[in-house]
Amino acid sequence: MANKTIIEGLDGLRAIAGQQLGSSEWKELTYEDIARFAEATGDHQWIHLDRERCKRESPFGVPVAHGYFTVSRIGGMFFEVVDIRGFSLVLNYGLNKVRFPAPLKLGARYRLSLKLAELKDIPKGVEALLIANIEIEGESKPACAAEVVYRLMLG
Repeated sequence: MANKTIIEGLDGLRAIAGQQLGSSEWKELTYEDIARFAEATGDHQWIHLDRERCKRESPFGVPVAHGYFTVSRIGGMFFEVVDIRGFSLVLNYGLNKVRFPAPLKLGARYRLSLKLAELKDIPKGVEALLIANIEIEGESKPACAAEVVYRLMLG
């Protein structure tokens, strides 16, 4: 298990502004992951699900994850990277920018890396802008590069 960055309250959060927070463990993209996401979203495009057609027609040769699958993994792996203490609530507030620079191919290994870019005071808490990348093992470009916003509430 990767070492989590432990964040102790508002002072601890302010102390690491601008720093890399770490990465999650590597995970392997399975066909079942892709198929479950397709079923949940109703997006059954062949480039994600049809293995034979992908071999014949796709520039990637194998099925690839949906772009929205990769961005959704940020929320799913966020607390593998950080252990946030001293706040009453941690809310995913949204995204400022999302890009999908490289395909996440069936069988590839991927992980989340996080950087705390900046903090902004808000009523009863703080808003954190994080740079989140879904990195692909052995690839120079990430599957997803996003600016995510979390609100950390006090009391």
